[in-house]
Amino acid sequence: MDFSSPSMSQLPPNQPLYHAVHRDRYTRQSFIQEIEKATGRRLIVYIANFNHPESAITREDIAPFSEMVTALDKDSNVDLMIQSPGGDPNAAEIIVHTLLAKTKHLRVVVPQAAKSAATLVSLAADEIVMSNTSELGPIDPQVTIPTAFGLAFRPAQAFLNGLEMIKKEHAGGQALNPAYYPFLKGVDAALIDYCMKSIEHSKRLAVKWLSRSMFKGQVNEAKRIAEELINIEKYPNHGQVINYQDAKKIGLNIVYKPDNDSYWQAMWQLYINYIIMMREKESVKIYESTYSSIMI
Repeated sequence: MDFSSPSMSQLPPNQPLYHAVHRDRYTRQSFIQEIEKATGRRLIVYIANFNHPESAITREDIAPFSEMVTALDKDSNVDLMIQSPGGDPNAAEIIVHTLLAKTKHLRVVVPQAAKSAATLVSLAADEIVMSNTSELGPIDPQVTIPTAFGLAFRPAQAFLNGLEMIKKEHAGGQALNPAYYPFLKGVDAALIDYCMKSIEHSKRLAVKWLSRSMFKGQVNEAKRIAEELINIEKYPNHGQVINYQDAKKIGLNIVYKPDNDSYWQAMWQLYINYIIMMREKESVKIYESTYSSIMI
């Protein structure tokens, strides 16, 4: 495969000033086109800036993501390059449905990190391409919990485990630790129910997508993997690294690319262009393909 950089003659014809202002965008899109020619697959890119506080997956991602997918032919073979800290699993679900409506074979490429809800998106792929820099993460949902210092995000299961610990201490005749008061003040049955349902929802999505992709007709295997990825005893830290070796051990269909692989080098070069550009422009996210380019 020839993954050489595109020539200027391949850039879209526009007025010189317009082209000069948007030259970086056109250069990236031409490089995407070159990668597509080499692989015979369509490539779409969704990159979030980990250093920005609004980088999480939300429903605001749906419209720009849909614009990229609109240009795909029915039953396309698609590569999705994704970098995201995660976010709303409901938004992730719509993104996946939008993508799968046009996709025959989906390959997710993780240049660096696809965490939490982004890991959930990756589970919808037929295969996940990873290298030495790549990481997935646990899929345990995070919920807003009252603390002594205000509201904070905590793993839903850890919250339930904490309640159970307090319950056992109190049942054993011990006086309730005053440190628990601010925590318990904001707890009600609705919050407990929400945590339990959030855990089941993440698990259901993982099983649903694994059963559609890597484990067609193997629901029990899909359930096993979902249970493992949501297990906070195995992954006590929500940001914990699941590298390509760990992901393979879990049973995911991982395609490992060494850093000297020509396909990986092309993807890495494209990815580096994005993160440098986003740092310079202090942007939040970029959605890009040969058809669409949106930066917020």
